[in-house]
Amino acid sequence: MVVALNTKNNGRRKNSVEKIEKAYMELLQSNERKNITVSEISAKAGVNRSTFYANFMDIDDLEEKIRERLLNEFREIYKEEIKTRSINNDFLKLFYHIKENQMLYRAYFKMGAIISAKEMNFDPALAEKYFKNEYIDYHIEFFYNGINAVIKKWLDGGCKESPEKIESIIKSEYDGRKT
Repeated sequence: MVVALNTKNNGRRKNSVEKIEKAYMELLQSNERKNITVSEISAKAGVNRSTFYANFMDIDDLEEKIRERLLNEFREIYKEEIKTRSINNDFLKLFYHIKENQMLYRAYFKMGAIISAKEMNFDPALAEKYFKNEYIDYHIEFFYNGINAVIKKWLDGGCKESPEKIESIIKSEYDGRKT
């Protein structure tokens, strides 16, 4: 009997968490992060403030959970590459995920997060080919800031271009280099 009750409550809790996360991400679309309150999030989600606090310590904790969710989704997209430690520079999967989850990624960037080297592996063969591995930390920093800027611009424009087009733009930055 206790197990059934816990299962029911877990489903309700998961539903509340999803509502709260969605409400926050929707609020972030038209508001600055610093101007959003727990009361606004709770009202938009249709839950009590006590439900918010039963699931999150504060808005920072909510944001951390959203970031972790996105990171888990990212890991799922690239699970084979992570498992085999293969680096294939396949950004297309990422760009399709972004196009399908625009609100999530807009919120992610508005929370001050970026897609970093932790989430995406750089290709050491390209680093050696183009840069002889000299000052590679600077090149990596340049690349990740560039890819984040392209993604943000794409999101700001409503992801009108195809994921294939965005991938070709990114790859052209590599292909444009001559050794």
